[in-house]
Amino acid sequence: MIAPNHFKTNSYTDAGVPASVLPAKLDVVLPAYNEEASIDLLLQNAIDVVAPLPQSARIIVVDDGSTDDTAEIVRSFAAQGVELVSHGRNRGLHEAVRSGLLEALDGIAEDGVIVVMDADNTHHPELIPQMLERIDAGADVVIASRFAPGGKMIGAPFIRRVYSLGARTLLTMRYPTCGARDFTCGYRAYRAETLKKAFARWGPEFISVTGFACMLDILLRLHSIGARIEEVPLVLRYDLKESPSKLRVLRTVRNTLRLLAPRRD
Repeated sequence: MIAPNHFKTNSYTDAGVPASVLPAKLDVVLPAYNEEASIDLLLQNAIDVVAPLPQSARIIVVDDGSTDDTAEIVRSFAAQGVELVSHGRNRGLHEAVRSGLLEALDGIAEDGVIVVMDADNTHHPELIPQMLERIDAGADVVIASRFAPGGKMIGAPFIRRVYSLGARTLLTMRYPTCGARDFTCGYRAYRAETLKKAFARWGPEFISVTGFACMLDILLRLHSIGARIEEVPLVLRYDLKESPSKLRVLRTVRNTLRLLAPRRD
């Protein structure tokens, strides 16, 4: 665990309890599949951002059956408070996100926050303090949004722009009071208590839609239980992405359209 303000694993609380054994107040979850080109820089950036924060923190990487050196690179950060969860085979983004959230919820404080980010270096951890401030002010979910004022996409492929903009248009019409402009971005902060309520209600079915549409599924389920959703602007740096895109456009569009239909939870 990354202790508050610096990497002192032997720091102590006022009660004399080692800080390293207390529940974390912040978990950063990174689902990763074949991200050896980006994971080193992302982890160092994440450590640089969370280390000065007053919250004790963990960084959890879920290696979803990578066939490259992703897992080995993550292990090299173990002494800096980075934890590795390994899938023996590639199960897909929805399974990696579920594993990461459950791992985080198992060791986080009741008032903790869980941040989920892509591991391909398109999301910069510098937004985390701003997202934590929104949670402290009462939000249950904070989305790093490409469509909030000040947000934008740099270097995103045309088909990805079309999907993101199309999903925004349809979903804003379908859920005008949701509080979101960017329904599909995977960079989010969640109040741990809100996620616990969702898992208690739906169990494993809380994250049941496969592929990238799982991020929309999560958001709509949290909206259905009254979660307060807010946004901070994100500059998506797709030009910094070095790994091939894993977005399966047709499947993602199909799953997204299915989620637009009314369902019984």
